[in-house]
Amino acid sequence: MYRPIELFIGLRYTRAKRRNHFISFISFSSMLGIMLGVMALIVVLSVMNGFHKEVKERILGMASHATISAVQGGMNDWYKVMDRAAELPEVIGLAPYVEGQGMLINGQKVSGVMLRGILPSQEGQVSTVVESMIQGRADDLVAGEYGIILGRELAYVLDVIVGDKVTLVTPQVSVTPAGIMPRLKRFTVRGIFEVGMGEYDRGVAILHIKDAAKLMRLGQGVTGIRLKLNDMYEARQVTRELARRMGGYYRISDWTMKHRNFFSALQTEKRMMSIILFLIVAVATFNIVSTLVMVVTDKESDIAILRTLGLSPGSIMAIFIIQGATLGVFGSIFGVIGGVALAANLESIVSWIEGLFNVDFIDPNVYYISQLPSDIHIEDVTIIGLTAFALTLLATLYPAWTAARTQPAEALSYE
Repeated sequence: MYRPIELFIGLRYTRAKRRNHFISFISFSSMLGIMLGVMALIVVLSVMNGFHKEVKERILGMASHATISAVQGGMNDWYKVMDRAAELPEVIGLAPYVEGQGMLINGQKVSGVMLRGILPSQEGQVSTVVESMIQGRADDLVAGEYGIILGRELAYVLDVIVGDKVTLVTPQVSVTPAGIMPRLKRFTVRGIFEVGMGEYDRGVAILHIKDAAKLMRLGQGVTGIRLKLNDMYEARQVTRELARRMGGYYRISDWTMKHRNFFSALQTEKRMMSIILFLIVAVATFNIVSTLVMVVTDKESDIAILRTLGLSPGSIMAIFIIQGATLGVFGSIFGVIGGVALAANLESIVSWIEGLFNVDFIDPNVYYISQLPSDIHIEDVTIIGLTAFALTLLATLYPAWTAARTQPAEALSYE
């Protein structure tokens, strides 16, 4: 009895005694609902975080954290620009590039492509294309030999393999005695890459930067410089600093500008899914209202006796808040523990279920990934647990207030 009387009675009411087994069953069901709701929310948000992380890594594996390009035409002083950009401590990789559009032809098969000229020795600093080669190597691109590297899907569409020839048509035209003719050049397929994003595997062809500059008539210039940062989430601050240092003679952008709509859509999707799943937790927590209302009705005589013994309305209210809060605390704690454990082992669990039932939940030919990704964010887990507990406390207020208003004379008049 060293505990406060409100805490002692509130904890006693959470346990089943004689005639209130049904009420205790409802209490257990409410706690179980909170636990399952919290678990579902943690697991789903972790999976969404995992998908978003995979998508970002694959997009930024071929794109770049930031780019510096000329306002018009090519960038002839790109060596100086690279040196000035390298002065920033946030920049950990730089590489020049040439970009343009073209059309690849192999017999009757034709496909439009985005052409990207790279410097093989430096490309690995800013992209994963060097690591993503499934046939050949990026170093096989040699200036003047007109080699080309294709994405896996693009090679499949054109029906070519390493060593085959393809014809590249560029928008630049040549004036000949026969009239204006498009520029055509035969290239040899030197390699095939696969980064896992259809946008790149299907629509990008890679050349040596000097061959690309010659096709685009840039001379010794390039389209721009690609940067890799030690923290991609600081891209906006870095681009502002670069713009200040460069003066305004160059166009500077970052990945948040180029893919703003896509990443905003992902964030909106996560936000809406969080709201929907929080409704599950809210339903479970407000089941506590009905549980406590039943307890208050069942314990009217007990409440009246406690009032006659000197307990204040505030103490009566505290008893039922403690009872409901106990359900919320255990439901939230068990839900957080179960959700984190499930999310942390999700890949192995899904693999076990797939092997057990001989099914594939994720088709790598459709989603470009073979396993369900999961990325647990501590801030998400904390917000979920605290919000579930807060909803539980909110749900206890009305029943506790009703109990505090119980009049001893009326409650005992029929006893």
